[in-house]
Amino acid sequence: MKNITLSAEASLIEAARSQARARQTTLNEQFRIWLASYAAQPPVVEDALAEVDRMRTYARTKGQRFTRDEMNER
Repeated sequence: MKNITLSAEASLIEAARSQARARQTTLNEQFRIWLASYAAQPPVVEDALAEVDRMRTYARTKGQRFTRDEMNER
C-alpha cells in the first residue's frame, strides 16, 4: 500500500476525525472508502462528450444556426 500526503485546514481534519471516531472507524479508512468509490466512477465529461457525438449521428443542422426561440419551439 502506498502513502499519500494531503493538505487541509486543521479544523476540517479534526472535524473529520471526530466523525470517524463517532462511526468507530478511522479517517484513513474513510478516505480509502471514498478513494475507491471515486476511482470507480466513470468520467462525467467523457461520457457527456460521447453522448454529444452519438446525437450528432442523427441530429444534423447542415451548419444552420438557430435562435433561442427557434430551439424552444415545440
